[in-house]
Amino acid sequence: MSTALQWFKSSYSSNEGGECVEVAAQPASVHVRDSKNTGPVLTVAPRTWLAFLGLAERGVSH
Repeated sequence: MSTALQWFKSSYSSNEGGECVEVAAQPASVHVRDSKNTGPVLTVAPRTWLAFLGLAERGVSH
């Protein structure tokens, strides 16, 4: 069984050099990183990721 993460680029990312986000989801965690600087990774629980997506979809900022 492979433990390597499978990263996916955001559908909002373009190839024009702008901000690009990659996500790798696992059953117990979701990992987020900058596609241009893949060193730092933010890891959150799936419930937290879904809450973030819901806020982002509604355009909520704090």
